[in-house]
Amino acid sequence: MSDGMVFEDLVIGQSASFGKTITEADIVLFAAVTGDTNPMHLNVEYAKDSIFGERIAHGMLAAGLITKVLGTQLPGPGTIYMSQSLKFRAPVRIGQTVTATVEVLVLHPDKHRATLRTVCTVAGEPVLEGEAYVSVPSRNAKVKAA
Repeated sequence: MSDGMVFEDLVIGQSASFGKTITEADIVLFAAVTGDTNPMHLNVEYAKDSIFGERIAHGMLAAGLITKVLGTQLPGPGTIYMSQSLKFRAPVRIGQTVTATVEVLVLHPDKHRATLRTVCTVAGEPVLEGEAYVSVPSRNAKVKAA
């Protein structure tokens, strides 16, 4: 196994987090990679007349921080996304630090899968919440991806 955890290491309530300050470059690069050039994210003049009064980061940019936690920390390398629900609660502005936290909610030992609470916060307040369902490497058996 790599440096990550295996299914047998997981415990209900276990959690891990990662924080990142969102920059102008992050927004521009995310727009370039995804093709999402919504002026809410890129055009100062357009955004100043919006309900937010300024440009905001793509919601999926913040959500992308969850995959960093899943793929490198909890459970870690070898984790495969099966599904992810998201509820966007508040915008993320340039210069704000987003903290993505993943918490083990339910373990599904028959297929070495886990249901995880996923939340991103800014200054302790949720900007998005959801649940992930993932396949986790196991030290005991190889499971078909069905």
